[in-house]
Formats: sequence, structure tokens, C-alpha cells
Amino acid sequence: MAYQLNLNWPEFLEKYWQKKPVVLKRAFPDFVDPITPDELAGLAMEPEVDSRIVSHVNGQWQAWNGPFESFDHLGEKDWSLLAQAVNHWHMPSAELVKPFRVLPEWRFDDLMISYSVPGGGVGPHIDQYDVFIIQGMGSRRWRVGDKLPMRQFCPHPALLHVDPFPPIIDEDLEPGDILYIPPGFPHDGFTHQEAFNYSIGFRGPNGRDLISSFADYALENDLGNEHYSDPDLTCREHPGRVEAYELERVRNMMIELVSQPEHFKQWFGSFISTPRHELDVAPEPDDYRVEEIVDALKEGQVLTRLSGLRVLNVDGSVFINSEYLDTADAQAADALCRYTIIGLKELGNALDNPAFAQELTDLVNQGYWYFDE
Repeated sequence: MAYQLNLNWPEFLEKYWQKKPVVLKRAFPDFVDPITPDELAGLAMEPEVDSRIVSHVNGQWQAWNGPFESFDHLGEKDWSLLAQAVNHWHMPSAELVKPFRVLPEWRFDDLMISYSVPGGGVGPHIDQYDVFIIQGMGSRRWRVGDKLPMRQFCPHPALLHVDPFPPIIDEDLEPGDILYIPPGFPHDGFTHQEAFNYSIGFRGPNGRDLISSFADYALENDLGNEHYSDPDLTCREHPGRVEAYELERVRNMMIELVSQPEHFKQWFGSFISTPRHELDVAPEPDDYRVEEIVDALKEGQVLTRLSGLRVLNVDGSVFINSEYLDTADAQAADALCRYTIIGLKELGNALDNPAFAQELTDLVNQGYWYFDE
């Protein structure tokens, strides 16, 4: 089903985005869960799906990573099942993501779904990303604190918690409500009755990840071979001191390495279009011929993008699943980034270009786009 989000986006972005948390009541009117507990449990049994169970029994926190073989031992209270990137694996759930495509797709992380029984939760914690928590069936109480320095600690090796905090939001969510939490605000959810929560996360890379990834790119592409030089060197009264101008020269060497526009764009496009979770790509590639793809599209069929596939236009260059697309038609390639469903209307005359038709056929044969049965 198609979900309609009742939200004034310009007002929300101005007042709340990365500024303060808010409860958006009945943001999804007449909300219907796209998944059942049994379906989520089935996903958590698959090795490709990143899942975990968190429990809090007799004051003790425990956590286990999937895949799981059974859930019968868990009892009827005090635990939660969580699965990451469900939008990659369950198409009805992926529909929840579409209303959020007014935000930059390169910032979107994934759809995490949690199923909790009474007393279930993961404990008070802080996330370093923007998250929209959609309340599904059941009832869950959410407490959110202010963004202040807080002690973090591990009650279990797989969990990072914070100390108790005074809430600035303390409210029960009902089906269709959304709790938006910016990065750095402590929060905690407690389940009153069997409940689903759908967390749509938007993540910004940190500086450490950026530098590490660019260093890998520089090594792979044999960049940065220039050595420090100082033809203006003079006799040193203090040989054990690095002078300020020398430190500045080293810093400028590093800045110049990152500042090469084409290399920077190629690196960033590959980095930011790489998914953090596995994709549901068919193990056996398709074997369409170009004529089959072109004829089907000209007859009115459409291609659907593989859910979770990252297709991004980075300053005019298109990257798909970490790979640069050396395209024969920039406008049609941009349509691959803009739309999740493409047909003759979106591609225009590009199908008459044999080179682009071949590019598109290759993408379909890789499983990145597909015809709905």
C-alpha cells in the first residue's frame, strides 16, 4: 500500500530538523502495519539480515545477534526483536520509506523495525543520526531528554547506555504517530503492549570515516606520491624543533591531496553510494537482450529499482552501488537517480541511443532494476 504522510515539510525542517525532538501526532492517518511479527521473525532467521534480540530480565541486560533459529524460549515480556535494513528485504515495509524521499537520499540509512513485547526495549541511549520512529500496532511510551553531556556505559558488551535523564518529551505513541529525534538527544522506549516501531534513519558520515575512506581511495589510485620538499632550507639553531611554517607546509600537502576536484568527486560518489547492508540481489543474474528491454519499455512496462540500492547524482556524475556509471545519456542517467520506478516517460528518447540501452540492460541483468511480475 502507499503511505500518505501528513507533514508540512518546510515547517518541520525549519523548526525541528537537527534542532529539537518532536512528536507528530497522527502523521500517518489510519496506519496499517506492513509486516507481521511472524514475517519479521522469519527475516531474523536469514543470515543476510542484520538482526538482534535485546532483553531486560531481573535487572540484567542481554543481547544476541541473529540469525536466530527459534524464539520460543523468550517468554511473553521484557524483550525486543530488531532487524536492520528491512527495506532491502520486505517490499511492503519499503513503502514506508517513500514519503521521506523529500530529504536527500544520500543521507538516508535504512529502515529498522523492532517488535517488542510488554516491558521490551533497548534501554536509554543516544544515537548519532536523525531518526523518525513510527509507531505501529500496540503502545509504547517514549522519553526523550535534552542534548547535554552524558555519561555512557555498557551494561552489556553489545549495548551502550546513558544514565537516567529528566525528559523533555514523555508520551505514549499511538499507531501512526511519529517521534522525531535529532542526533545526540538521549531517549528510551518502554513497551506497554505488544508493539511495532519503524525507525527511518538519516546518517551523516563522521570525519574519521571520511578520512579513512579517502586514504583507502588514495592508496588504490596511487595518489599522494609527492614528497615533502624544502629547497629554501636554512641552517637550524634548534634542530629538534618543527617550525610553524613547516607544519603549515605539511598541512597544505594533505589539503591539496583532498582538494583535487575530480578525485574528490570520484571518491565521494563511490563512498556515499555504497550500502551499509546487504542487498537482495538475485543469486542468478538475468540474461535480457537489449531489444527485450527496449521493446518492453516502449510497450508501457516499467522498471522498479532494487530496494536499498543507492543511486546518486554527485555533481553531474552518476554512481550506482559504489560504481561510477560512464553513461551515454546524462539526462536519462539522472532519471535513474531521481525515480525509483522508470519507464518511457522518465527515460525519454534515451532508449533510441544504443549505448544507453546497453547500459540499462546491463543494470537490469545485474538485478539492480527489474520488471514487476
